[in-house]
Amino acid sequence: MALPNAIYSSAQVRAIDADAIERLGIPGYTLMKRAGEGALRCLRARFPLAHRLVIVCGGGNNGGDGYVVARFAQATGLTVTALAVTPAAGLRGDARRAHDDFLESAGNVLSFSAAALRDAELIVDALLGTGAHGALRPEAAAAIEAMNAAGKPIFALDVPSGLDSDAGLALGAAVHAEATITFVGLKTGLFLGDGPQYTGALEFDDLELAPPDEPRFTPLLRRITDGEIRAALPRRPRAAHKGSFGRVLVIGGGPGMPGAARLAGEAALRVGAGLVTVATAAENLVAIVARRPELICRAVREPAEVEEFIEEADVLAIGPGLGRSAWAKGLLERVLESSKPLVVDADALNLLAEAPRRHNRWILTPHPGEAARLLGCSTAMVQRDRLGALRGLVTRYGGVVVLKGAGTLVGFADEAAGFCERGNPGMATAGMGDVLTGVIAGVLAQCGDPVQAARVGVLTHALAGDAATRSGERGLLASDVIKELRTWVNLA
Repeated sequence: MALPNAIYSSAQVRAIDADAIERLGIPGYTLMKRAGEGALRCLRARFPLAHRLVIVCGGGNNGGDGYVVARFAQATGLTVTALAVTPAAGLRGDARRAHDDFLESAGNVLSFSAAALRDAELIVDALLGTGAHGALRPEAAAAIEAMNAAGKPIFALDVPSGLDSDAGLALGAAVHAEATITFVGLKTGLFLGDGPQYTGALEFDDLELAPPDEPRFTPLLRRITDGEIRAALPRRPRAAHKGSFGRVLVIGGGPGMPGAARLAGEAALRVGAGLVTVATAAENLVAIVARRPELICRAVREPAEVEEFIEEADVLAIGPGLGRSAWAKGLLERVLESSKPLVVDADALNLLAEAPRRHNRWILTPHPGEAARLLGCSTAMVQRDRLGALRGLVTRYGGVVVLKGAGTLVGFADEAAGFCERGNPGMATAGMGDVLTGVIAGVLAQCGDPVQAARVGVLTHALAGDAATRSGERGLLASDVIKELRTWVNLA
């Protein structure tokens, strides 16, 4: 089943499940059997050569799912052993029923031991699921470490055991799954923080349930999709001219720092902005024009000189290579006095952290370190709760916020945050943020909607980054990503 766009907290997903049991009258064991059926279908499709399964079962409903999978898999002719981390006496409700049904079908249930994992061709993780929060019990941690050490592929049910299903943090030990099937709704922890690293390939089964149309079931995140690129950047009319696609002004490049401003300006051109001007220190003009003559370059010796260029622009982008000098501060002040839509990055964010203010017309694009300075906390705190940090930035500074990093987030007021699952570690290199600034500014110049521009800009940048890794991730340059942008802004 294709992944939906909506992503929920684990509490919301449990509430959807409870609503189906209480309001629709669907027995909990029926839902457990649906989960088992869906998991087995996925298992057979993804691991077709695996005939000897070892299923590690815990004491909650995740363990119950495991016993159901064990029973159904055995019925298809697979060799199945269930390893009980929680003895039968500790099982309750549907989990106990699933355990007993497996035993009654001549199922083999053993107490957990690491040695029992050796003969498996596939390990199924049904230990904890969404039930892991805080420190793990010693027996659970030991079972997780044994599964990881077994050297066999692991297929996780719902959430890899040991992964916080909301924050995406590994709780000491966490299962490294080759694939995970999650049920009812996507959980934030599968996407945030360490989630993707432990989840592996993600599959989904809604168990024939849909969230009720109630405010409490509003998603926390929504995946950004390529259909949004088509909507923001439709096919161009034949009679269009360069003035039809917006004028971007990039303000940056302090003395001796031409590269960042050039990257941002070129990226804005590559995504389709009609005219792009770079306002920079005078000594940078030759270096920028020599590398990209399509950019209009203007020397700015005194901050007041930028006002003329601001008047000519439709969208402003400030920060790449700007520095923190009196010259840089003066430029930022004049930009903030304008009513033009604005993208703020790099040193402009650091200056903003020194003198915080709110605007509703800007797009802020901090990486975790810049976000920490803007919030007055540590980078580690931002990374432990990226969604909370995003909300804090939107509350404190207003406008649209793009929190960069693995799994970039896009936030605006009370709407569900956008989540970008594309991109790769090769993009962790100098200049990549400058390219993103230009991409967002260039898209904004064409579509005129800051939220749409931020979401589409982030995804376009990530897709181009993925396309640029044809020769590998290591050694990827920001300019390599620029070369790939045209493909992704011409999907319509």
